[in-house]
Amino acid sequence: MEETRLILAGAALNQTPLDWEYNLLNIRSAILEATTRKVDILLLPELCITGYGCEDMFLHPWLADETFDKLLQVKEWCDGITVCLGLHVLIGREVYNTACVIKNKEIVGFTAKQFLARDGIHYEPRWFTPWPAHVVEEFEMKGKRYPIGDIIYEEKGIKFAFEICEDAWRPNRPAERHMAKGVQLILNPSASHFALSKTDVRHRLVVEASKKYQCAYLYANLLGNESGRVVFDGEVLIAQNGKLIRRNELLSFKDVDLECAEVCFGQNPEIAETIEYLPPIDENAELIAALSLALFDYMRKSRSRGFVLSLSGGADSSCCAVAVAEMVRRGVDFLGVTGFVTKARMFSLKEATYFENMPQDQVVKALVGRMLTCAYQGTINSSDATYTSAKELAESLGAVFHDWTIDEEVKGYTAKVEEALERDLTWEKDDLALQNIQARVRAPAIWMLANINNALLLATSNRSEAAVGYATMDGDTAGSISPIAGIDKAFVRQFLIWLQQELGYLGLAYVNNLQPTAELRPASESQTDEKDLMPYEILNMIERLAFYDRLSPQQVLERLTKENVAPAGKLKEHVHKFYTLWSRNQWKRERYAPSFHLDDYNLDPRSWLRFPILSGGFREELKHLK
Repeated sequence: MEETRLILAGAALNQTPLDWEYNLLNIRSAILEATTRKVDILLLPELCITGYGCEDMFLHPWLADETFDKLLQVKEWCDGITVCLGLHVLIGREVYNTACVIKNKEIVGFTAKQFLARDGIHYEPRWFTPWPAHVVEEFEMKGKRYPIGDIIYEEKGIKFAFEICEDAWRPNRPAERHMAKGVQLILNPSASHFALSKTDVRHRLVVEASKKYQCAYLYANLLGNESGRVVFDGEVLIAQNGKLIRRNELLSFKDVDLECAEVCFGQNPEIAETIEYLPPIDENAELIAALSLALFDYMRKSRSRGFVLSLSGGADSSCCAVAVAEMVRRGVDFLGVTGFVTKARMFSLKEATYFENMPQDQVVKALVGRMLTCAYQGTINSSDATYTSAKELAESLGAVFHDWTIDEEVKGYTAKVEEALERDLTWEKDDLALQNIQARVRAPAIWMLANINNALLLATSNRSEAAVGYATMDGDTAGSISPIAGIDKAFVRQFLIWLQQELGYLGLAYVNNLQPTAELRPASESQTDEKDLMPYEILNMIERLAFYDRLSPQQVLERLTKENVAPAGKLKEHVHKFYTLWSRNQWKRERYAPSFHLDDYNLDPRSWLRFPILSGGFREELKHLK
């Protein structure tokens, strides 16, 4: 077989659902860059014309019609290049998730996705119909007929075909059939969400497929916080015969991130340049990269002007504050000061010029000062330690810092209710109400500050608190977004130590020496989170076994007993408490501000985990724990 060389490119795109102008600009930029680099085949991500996160809008016939009009526009940009990109196609009453191949300004065909993602955060069967293997048909659109289905294409005599995202994750994947048809190149346009350590799995999937099917494999993923909750890491991979040729830097702040490589096809293809070793994944580094990009995209796409935070001096609010600071630092590193300021879309021309002329070592703190406003809202139950923790952290980051007390507001509400009930409220009888009023009274002023600044209010609850409802609704849950609600408390605590030691956020030294506490009861009671609940490590183990591994309460207890994490009697008490609190608090999880999907699972009922608001509460199962 004669040797053929193709220059292959994949481009990660940071798209936004239904934003035609922005999405098409990114697509055109990728095509122009690929053309400049004399690319033969350019692969763009899944559903990149509309954006992946359009949800039920995919069922609207007008949207499919409009999307096809945009495809015809893209077609005219593909002069002298083959471009493959994702869009949905409506045929009759069925909607298909497809990859379209455009060659030199002509549409060659559409490959339709065969396996639809239906687990975890994915609900593709709600919108799309799977395409059967081996079937190729025709459909008519705008007066022309096009082939659609399980198609094999050719470029300079090299046969290529597709696996679209989920297709590659199934045992009977399309690649199994492609090999027998002489396919030498597989393209995978994806919308594969970020989760801690997932890139390692994805990398092995691509490299091992290229070895098993003796082919070249080109993979391109979406990038950024596309639609609010889900983050995409923008991974681009090029592999051949079990060797990784090219991989980009993940979680970039760019709109378009293109990687290309020349690939040789023949009897014994020459693979000139390979990546022999990928460093082990550091989940802390992954998390801060994903969290900072998610915040930046949410802020600019919602056209907000920075963030406001009720900074208590505790672990969760401190984590949110550093995430914003790191958003600025990483954004400036990726885009430069001018690029970051322009993309943030919140600065006047005068302000932009001011930041651009500032010394590099001062600009990050100065930008944080414009993008993050914090307030410490103390009560009689607050300590000097948390005040110092909040103040020192805010000042070290460059954030605006306010502090005020809310005791008068608490007294006012308490007096109203005491007058109505004709009795005094006491800690012995009214413990929860007296705790919650303090948290709730903090909400109006901090919301007011967010409104004045036209900024996003950050809610600070973590996943462990969400599991058991250890939060005050309309109090500490108040916010526009809840960035760390997908992360458990134990991870947050070690993450803060890593941020201090590895990234140099020295203002975290104070909070890293504090025991987590709500500070809502009198100081004499020495309230701590774990005294109110249970050790966070055990809470997280129960949560994962119950809802990720899907074990029964009895099976959870047996597993924990086997691992000897606590005395048997105490474990039974912890399991009983967890399930009771879990069932009682689904209504809270339904009302949390939107959270980012960052781990391999979360508790958000709008994405990963659905549970009834009203239920039997596992009463029968808990009664028979032994």
